[in-house]
Parts: sequence; structure tokens; C-alpha cells
Amino acid sequence: MKLPADHKILMPYLTAGAVGDWTDHLRALIDAGADAIEIGLPFSDPTLDGATIQEATHAALSRGTTLRGILTRVSEVAGTVPLVASTYANLVVRDGAAAFCATLRDAGFDGLIVPDLPLEECAEAEHQDLDLVLLASPATPDERLNEIARRSRGFVYAVTVMGTTGERETLAASATDLARRLTDRCDLPVLLGFGISSPAQAAQAAQLADGVVIGAAIMRRVLDGASPAELGGYLRSIREAIDEG
Repeated sequence: MKLPADHKILMPYLTAGAVGDWTDHLRALIDAGADAIEIGLPFSDPTLDGATIQEATHAALSRGTTLRGILTRVSEVAGTVPLVASTYANLVVRDGAAAFCATLRDAGFDGLIVPDLPLEECAEAEHQDLDLVLLASPATPDERLNEIARRSRGFVYAVTVMGTTGERETLAASATDLARRLTDRCDLPVLLGFGISSPAQAAQAAQLADGVVIGAAIMRRVLDGASPAELGGYLRSIREAIDEG
């Protein structure tokens, strides 16, 4: 997965299937300046996600969203920007990591995030033709950070808080130390996520690392009925804020 090195990286998150026109929202995010997009594959027990993304996941599953259907829709937009699938280990191991990763790759995905897959069990997924992105938290000890920095591919996802996803009024204080600890030992881009909701927060986070991930704030707008154009306008405000620094 190739991410830009000449500006701060902006990666929005979108739950696949949460609304009927979700690929129109996906295209709007691309047009608004997304450098890559994290696409959530709905799973019934999203343990790392807070209320908003849980609601989006429930909506997607209630609409009968399936992995096969998601992959068909994703293939229509693949190749525009890097696409990173995000899901839970149950979906990965059900048919085997090799088959799962091959299916994602064939649909046009470039990377995979599996937050509940222990580092010690990543080996099979690591060797597939798909970048396995690893997460680090403020509580991750230095020795394990070294291993995450060594084994992650594409980028390292820095979780700014000890908690679930969700919008927050301010950027967590723990983000500064975690970003420093990762950038000191990592050659890959470090992206900060969890709780980044406003243009000002995004600009602050982007100063600490190589870029930001925006998730719950995106999905709250989608669930509240934002049109693709309105969603694109919100992301464009984030893009402008992090570019202006």
C-alpha cells in the first residue's frame, strides 16, 4: 500500500452497508481528498467500537449486508485510493486467513485491520498479498511497540485512548506520547485515530503524526442522513484543516 509522503494523510472510515447508497458516500470521500479509506466489514460483536459504529454495524447487518455483496460494490471503486478492510478475527479465521485475504485482494483491497487478532497469531495473515496493519495503544509497552513497528505493513494505527471508538470533545492527552514513541521507532507512517471529530482536532493530531483516521464522526453524519455531498463537505473541511496545519 502506497500512502503519500508529501502531505499529511487523511483516512476516513465508512461502515459498508450501513445505508443503501454507501458506495456513493465512499466516492464522495474520495473526491473530498481522502488519501485512503478504511472500510468496516460488519461483524455482530464489534468489541472495539463505540455506540456510533455499533449502530452502523447493526444497521448494515439488519439490511442483509453480506461480505460477498460488499466485495462486489468495492470492486467498482477499487484502484482510486488504497482501501483498507477493518473487521474482527472471527471473519478472518472462519475460512482461513489465506482464503479471506485472497478474497479481499481480488476485490481491490490493499490492507487489513483486525483489532482483536493477537500479535502472536498474525503470522498466517502477514504472509498474504495484503498489508496487515497493526494497532498500538497508550498502554503498549516499548518492547511490544518495537515488534508492532517491525511487523506492521502500510502504516501503524495509533489508538489515542484506552477505550472504544467514538467522538470526543478534545484530543486525548495520551496521543502526544504515543505518537512520539511510535515515530521514534517506526519507518512507516503513523496515523492517529479514535475520538478525532473536528477539523481543529484533526489538525492538532496531524501535527503529532503522519496523519489521522476519522471514523465515528463520519458515521454519525451518515446515520443522521447526510447526503454524499454533505459528507464530502465535512471531510473537505478536515482536509483543509490538516493541510493548513
